[in-house]
Amino acid sequence: MPMDGEPAASSGLGLPDYTSGVSFHDQAYLPETEDFQAGLYVTESPQPQEAEAVSLGRLSDKSSTSETSLGEERAAEEGGAPMDKSSLRSGDSSQDLKQSEGSEEEEEEDEGCVVVLEEEEGDGEQDEITRTSELTLSDTVLSLDTVVARGGETDGEEEEEPLTEQSEGKEQKILLDTACKMVRWLSARLGPTVASRYVARNLLRLLTSCYVGPTRQQFTMSSGESPPLSAGNIYQKRPVLGDIVSGPVLSCLLHIAHLYGEPVLTYQYLPYISYLVAPGSTSGPSRLNSRKEAGLLAAVTLTQKIIVYLSDTTLMDILPRISHEVLLPVLSFLTSLVTGFPSGAQARTVLCVKTISLIALICLRIGQEMVQQHLSEPVATFFQVFSQLHELQHQDLKLDAVGRSEGQLPEVAFSDGQQRLVDPSLLDELQKVFTLEMAYTIYVPFSCLLGDIIRKIVPNHELVGELAGLYLESISPSSRSPASVEPAVPNTGPEWDPQNGGGPRDDSHSGTFGSVLVGNRIQIPDDPQPESPGLLGPVPGAGSGGVSSEEDNALKRELPRSAHGLSGNWLAYWQYEIGVSQQDAHFHFHQIRLQSFPGHSGAVKCVAPLSSEDFFLSGSKDRTVRLWPLYNSGDGTSETAPRLIYTQHRKSVFFVGQLEAPQYVVSCDGAVHVWDPFTGKTLRMMEPWDSRVPLTAVAVMPAPHTSITMASSDSTLRFVDCRKPGLQHEFRLGGGLNPGLVRSLAVSPSGRSVVAGFSSGFMVLLDTRTGLVLRGWPAHEGDILQIKAVEGSVLVSSSSDHSLTVWKELEQKPTHHYKSASDPIHTFDLYGSEVVTGTVSNKIGVCSLLEPPSQATTKLSSENFRGTLTSLALLPTKRHLLLGSDNGVIRLLA
Repeated sequence: MPMDGEPAASSGLGLPDYTSGVSFHDQAYLPETEDFQAGLYVTESPQPQEAEAVSLGRLSDKSSTSETSLGEERAAEEGGAPMDKSSLRSGDSSQDLKQSEGSEEEEEEDEGCVVVLEEEEGDGEQDEITRTSELTLSDTVLSLDTVVARGGETDGEEEEEPLTEQSEGKEQKILLDTACKMVRWLSARLGPTVASRYVARNLLRLLTSCYVGPTRQQFTMSSGESPPLSAGNIYQKRPVLGDIVSGPVLSCLLHIAHLYGEPVLTYQYLPYISYLVAPGSTSGPSRLNSRKEAGLLAAVTLTQKIIVYLSDTTLMDILPRISHEVLLPVLSFLTSLVTGFPSGAQARTVLCVKTISLIALICLRIGQEMVQQHLSEPVATFFQVFSQLHELQHQDLKLDAVGRSEGQLPEVAFSDGQQRLVDPSLLDELQKVFTLEMAYTIYVPFSCLLGDIIRKIVPNHELVGELAGLYLESISPSSRSPASVEPAVPNTGPEWDPQNGGGPRDDSHSGTFGSVLVGNRIQIPDDPQPESPGLLGPVPGAGSGGVSSEEDNALKRELPRSAHGLSGNWLAYWQYEIGVSQQDAHFHFHQIRLQSFPGHSGAVKCVAPLSSEDFFLSGSKDRTVRLWPLYNSGDGTSETAPRLIYTQHRKSVFFVGQLEAPQYVVSCDGAVHVWDPFTGKTLRMMEPWDSRVPLTAVAVMPAPHTSITMASSDSTLRFVDCRKPGLQHEFRLGGGLNPGLVRSLAVSPSGRSVVAGFSSGFMVLLDTRTGLVLRGWPAHEGDILQIKAVEGSVLVSSSSDHSLTVWKELEQKPTHHYKSASDPIHTFDLYGSEVVTGTVSNKIGVCSLLEPPSQATTKLSSENFRGTLTSLALLPTKRHLLLGSDNGVIRLLA
């Protein structure tokens, strides 16, 4: 009788429209008062529990070989991947499933195998994917001035001397790099839904923590960021410490976007940014807390990176959302006259500089006409704060004792006719931020970017220009008038034309401003000029004179087309999944076809996913066992080829499973074959002891056991250890009765008991430690079709009498009993407290093991599944269903 293998998974799908984005109500974010302590990204010290990882880092200091393998070892420890454990087991299988994944995941996986231990200079002609995914360790935390050498170049004196501060910093860098490689590797291995729900979501939370505290908001010397991490920083050339700390997080987030495409940016990252910058629930004047303040900085930083990778069409589609859900909320905090920042003027200054860079980047991408149409309000709001402060300087605002005690703030009438609340205690902070230098920093790039349009969308541009002129007078030995502000600025933007009166060049190409439009790429000539001093950076607003040749792609980059990019059914299913609450413990089946696996020439008798859920096994009447990859590809209609075919069976294969401890595959056609899934080599074959007494059922013991249990037609149960020849144990199950043939075996998750189901409906429970029969009882009136053992001494059995019954091992009466109306349940699998069932009439049911019992049934449509359902397996982490049919095709549905 066919017996299904290990459990598998599944989930449901709705088709939300774009505006629905992500349901953040279901996401578990940290409270505002709580900090996310992630030692890998904290500068002060590594997490105490990472002692083992730190020791690995020390080892990797001694030889370049160990450094190269460190990421793989760490990934194996953290991911628990069965394929990679075997790479530590033998030399033959050292090129484990990561090698298989490499061909499946193409260049994305190749880059994850590189340990970068030196600062990237950015001048190599590397592929853009690799440059984005590799982590330059010079951008990491701890000892920012530490020079990292390659492991093979360690000094002999350092080995003899006690652990120095430099070696500790080096260790931490190696550990951080290993963690980042592990995250990138897992992101591809886990698939789009799990990676987005559990990896990307926590990386986004972690990004906020990178900017918490005044220390993280201090400007640092520019450290020559690698081009991928400097993308979008058009006018912010002086990073803060938080930018350096967040480098690895941003690198991992961009790697996930490279793997699964632009929808990750628009459907997951941007809605989360909107969540970060959204005003608080309390209305009225209030102070930000430190986490909200850090969230604003993180949101603007991440938005800069996202804009660069959005296509022109997508950017224009979501530009109104960016304006109203990102820019305007950020500006409302930045220019607020009643909301103070916990870190004072420093945090507000950093946010102001980052916002300038972000808006300027968008202006360069979309051109003057689109700026006037879509960004007039944000730009005008930004400039308006200078007029407000200018007017407040001429008013004597005082908060009397009564107003202070009652929390009342004075209202001030401004020249634009608006009445606004003003907190006099914040005026000093605002004046420290919106100084003459800041006016110069804002006015110069935007006057160049917008040209004459600035006069239309910014009513107070003349005032800001005058303030910028005053700043030039203060730093220049010769007096300058406001009208000479623009000619005096040395190459402050990519569009600057020193030979043309300092104004923007006329250009018929919208958004190029003196540059050359090559296809859809903006080519900007390099014209370096001396820089002017400034507290905010080398050149206010522009850094080193626009976009240099090294940053030719700083305005726009194409996301590489990945084999795992989301489209069609995969995209629709992913959109649904990222909005589902993580606390939802129910299995939802929506008949979304994700992938097909054709290849068997006979009926599929059994399907068993590997414990890592990245591969699965199938056995068929065609006498073959096939190993299939489970990486997403295509739009739901794609067909996947097997990675390996085992052809040593002589009869129809009715059982296949994974012996988890040694990572072997066990399959049975009447004789048991044990073979290596990495090479396809047969390791051991066990024929029936008597040709007249064939084997009728097989089961594998859970880790750490390495035994196989086999039942023969004479009701004898035998145990074989795959590591040793001969029998381990042999037990008789009949007990003088004639219960028939053993149809199904199931081993408890602890390995302490085995239950056997007979053709007569009789079930026997055996203690594997003593060999004693604990219980035997008539469970069903027909053949036992399948049995599963669950945690908590629970057994689930199905029979040809159309029943599905739930038992406690030592209780006489069943706890639940379900009856199928039309057909017997010949295959089922477990998901938490639910049972997913299948019948020959192609009906998928979901039964609850909890009170009150419930059952829901769905008929498979012929469009999604053809043929007759023969086997079923569930992927519990990914929440997918694998369905085998009598025509030899296996389909992945959700």
